Amino acid sequence: MAELPVPELPAVLSRSSGRFTISTLLGMEEGGRGPYAPAEGVGCDSAHPTHLSGSTLCTRTFGYNTVDVVPAYEHYANSKGVGDAGKSRPSLADLHSILKPDPGHLRAPASDPQRSNGLPEAGPEEAPGEPGRAPAPEPVRFGWVKGVMIRCMLNIWGVILYLRLPWITAQAGIALTWLIILMSVTVTTITGLSISAISTNGKVKSGGTYFLISRSLGPELGGSIGLIFAFANAVAVAMHTVGFAETVRDLLQEHNSLIVDPTNDIRIIGVVTVTVLLGISLAGMEWEAKAQILFFLVILVSFINYLVGTVIPASAEKQAKGFFSYRAEIFAQNFVPNWRGPEGSFFGLFSIFFPSATGILAGANISGDLKDPAVAIPKGTLMAIFWTTMSYLVLSATIGACVVRDASGSLNDSVAVGSPGCEGLACDYGWNFTACAQRQSCRYGLSNYYQSMSMVSAFGPLITAGIFGATLSSALACLVSAPKVFQCLCRDQLYPLIGFFGKGYGRNSEPIRGYMLTYVIAVGFILIAELNAIAPIISNFFLCSYALINFSCFHASITNSPGWRPSFRYYSKWAALFGAVVSVVIMFLLTWWAALIAFGIVVFLLGYVLYKKPDVNWGSSMQASSYNMALNYSVGLSEVDEHIKNYRPQCLVLTGPPNFRPALVDFVGTFTKNLSLMLCGNVLIGPRKQKTPESRLTADGHTKWLMKRKIKAFYTDVVAEDLRSGVQMLIQAAGLGKMRPNMLVLGYKRNWRTVSPQSLEDYVGILHDAFDFKYGVCLMRMKEGLNVSRVMQAHVNPTFEAAEHPEENGTGGRAAPDTAADPAALAGEQQASTIFQSEQGKKTIDIYWLFDDGGLTLLIPYLLGRKKRWGKCKIRVFVGGQINRMDEERKAIVSLLSKFRLGFHEVHILPDINQKPRPEHIRRFDDLIAPFRLNDGFKDEATVNEMRQGCPWKISDEEVNKNRAKSLRQVRLNEILLDYSRDAALIAITLPIGRKGRCPSSLYMAWLETLSQDLRPPVILTRGNQENVLTFYCQ
Repeated sequence: MAELPVPELPAVLSRSSGRFTISTLLGMEEGGRGPYAPAEGVGCDSAHPTHLSGSTLCTRTFGYNTVDVVPAYEHYANSKGVGDAGKSRPSLADLHSILKPDPGHLRAPASDPQRSNGLPEAGPEEAPGEPGRAPAPEPVRFGWVKGVMIRCMLNIWGVILYLRLPWITAQAGIALTWLIILMSVTVTTITGLSISAISTNGKVKSGGTYFLISRSLGPELGGSIGLIFAFANAVAVAMHTVGFAETVRDLLQEHNSLIVDPTNDIRIIGVVTVTVLLGISLAGMEWEAKAQILFFLVILVSFINYLVGTVIPASAEKQAKGFFSYRAEIFAQNFVPNWRGPEGSFFGLFSIFFPSATGILAGANISGDLKDPAVAIPKGTLMAIFWTTMSYLVLSATIGACVVRDASGSLNDSVAVGSPGCEGLACDYGWNFTACAQRQSCRYGLSNYYQSMSMVSAFGPLITAGIFGATLSSALACLVSAPKVFQCLCRDQLYPLIGFFGKGYGRNSEPIRGYMLTYVIAVGFILIAELNAIAPIISNFFLCSYALINFSCFHASITNSPGWRPSFRYYSKWAALFGAVVSVVIMFLLTWWAALIAFGIVVFLLGYVLYKKPDVNWGSSMQASSYNMALNYSVGLSEVDEHIKNYRPQCLVLTGPPNFRPALVDFVGTFTKNLSLMLCGNVLIGPRKQKTPESRLTADGHTKWLMKRKIKAFYTDVVAEDLRSGVQMLIQAAGLGKMRPNMLVLGYKRNWRTVSPQSLEDYVGILHDAFDFKYGVCLMRMKEGLNVSRVMQAHVNPTFEAAEHPEENGTGGRAAPDTAADPAALAGEQQASTIFQSEQGKKTIDIYWLFDDGGLTLLIPYLLGRKKRWGKCKIRVFVGGQINRMDEERKAIVSLLSKFRLGFHEVHILPDINQKPRPEHIRRFDDLIAPFRLNDGFKDEATVNEMRQGCPWKISDEEVNKNRAKSLRQVRLNEILLDYSRDAALIAITLPIGRKGRCPSSLYMAWLETLSQDLRPPVILTRGNQENVLTFYCQ
């Protein structure tokens, strides 16, 4: 293989440490040509952009001028849906189609060829040197320590750490306390792993928990959990603030310095405190982060103060309260449980402790303020869980090794070691707490004194400061989280009347209005000053969020979507499912009624979003799951043999653009809805290059029109050179597996006498093709016509019934507006387009089952009669018979219909079906076919074929004579229809079949015209494929 000559590389490349990069190759000589640039006069495929997109200039790629570009960040940054063209990437037409210069569309390329292809470029707001505008200030962004870990640790640590963990240790013992801690942490760790997986599966924006759940599970569950999570955070602000206010109130009470009274003091202190916290939040995320660091340091100092206190030798006062420093005997006694009181059970204590393990979402909730959420959220959340777990375990073990369960606190209870009558471990250390322990009146000790940490610590007030830091930091974190989550929810516009709160201010887009709303909610609950009944609901809301986060991770994993590619790999879908189930179980263990309230609210909000169907597309796992289920069921259907009992009319409806024939769409949609397949087919006639772009542009619009009209159907189109070949494509290729059409539905061609003969041949040929492919056929005719394109003054597609009116062309062009059209006629067409959307009242559905086609003529009216709009209609069945055997034939048909269980009880025998029609009607038929007659004078077949060369629609005299009886039957049937069914809601009649090659198309259309003319009700002419679609057997 010959090698290409390589020109000598400049010195710049020789000093590149062995790396030969795209950027160095592209940027050789600034303002000049690189060593691989083409010579003068040699350009890319074209010197100008294409006329199709006009968005890309020839750029230098690998040293060559080409329209193609190298991979770049900008091409993917804004992509949303499948097939969306990324910014500055050439379209497929630019690369594939014939290039034509279009100087009017020239513009500079969006990407700079001098840049590396892997890094994001500065956006428009970062353009340097723009005159007259100062550069936009950089928003404050936090790393994983300051933004996530510290924030989560502060939210996890709370009052329970200081005031309840020692008491839980006394009740459950150190061993079971560790089990309680580890069980709680297991749930939060699994949730943390799930958060990490979700947050690393793509770019995370602001909105925190709501953003993660909604973009994973979709707007239905995401919206409901976002609303209650934001509300729970707002109420949690009040909870933590009241916890702080109660501590301050107790201090004031100890010093007899109450402001008003105990309850109103909580309200006053709480409102003042939350107002100060609001001021810190409004000052910006930077100030809020500084306040959180201050609280964090205070809590760390209080921990160090406590640990130092455990190693300082106990004073007599502390010994009287049960503290004796580290003793193996105390550790051994406190290692086992000692249940006391109504809450003295494992799950009772678990329900008390578990809320102190929550708070792991504090970092994720400010995802929009993080430098790199995909790195910060996993790292910070898991580190916060680890360090807080260690602090809980250390605190439980150390205080359980230092303090006995019961102590009197009285210095007078000191005794000599070994004194008689002294019971308990304290006797070995010179203290007799027997009396209060037996009476259960001890005020101190782990089991009785909530402030044991303060008593053990080196300096008690620092523990109080730690309590202040824990409560205020948690309140501040919730005060920031609630508006951030709520702002994202408001911007998505899933619920009404909340968009006002979505506006952001400043460089960080701060939700000032959301802060004020959170403040009002918090103050409202602070004024209650008693939140014991509300606290369980909040815990359940947080647990509900954990359950959905874990379920999101599990669901995204189980659907096997190619888009599920989290960079965080240390998660398990089964662990996530376990975490979701355990979270729900814990909800009911904590407070069953609060769990029911939480589920009730979620279901209500879920139902609202399902009803409204917001126009959002986030690529959720629910979409992936729907695809998986549809695929599995469709493949599974292929393994099931068809049975008559399960027959469903699966319809290929030749609608053209569906909005042009709404009555046809409504009719088929009525009996196929929630029952069978409906496929709206459209043939775009013309050159493929011209019609393919039109197909891509209009397909989504037609599908949305069907959805808006509440028609459960698919839309598909094909591009073909003529109508018949396009329909043949649809008949052969439409559907999937067993979900394939078995019935062709189309409108009656009203203008068959005036259109081009080839169009007439194609129309009748479509019916023959359907029978060749063993399709059933349903032909629909309405007096006003089906095509409402005149009313719409829209572009007419010449498919199926492309030009119902003589003034419309049939070549695919735009129909000329009918300036002389009768307004009343247009109004009638418009009214007819909605006839199948209205109640039909107490009319009749008349079925003329003249020939046995397998039962399809009976089945479609039966399916219609099951629908609410047609439920009041009486169904009548008419069959042909002989006048001398009417009773026997009627009984036979009634018996057959009863075996089909269709509920048709009114049966009429038509004995006069073979009578000769009236002479004027016969003349009308003869006049109808006169323009299409060959008038050959009964010549032989060879001569007739020669005369008919090039005009196969012509009718020979022999064909008129041979088919005379059948023609007169259609005339007579029309007379019967006018006599019996003039006021029916719908007429269903068996479609006559013209033998292929023996019945000219014009004669066949004359039969259909004669049979259905002058009838006011809609008429459907139906013919099955002569195979049974009804059975009276059960197997």
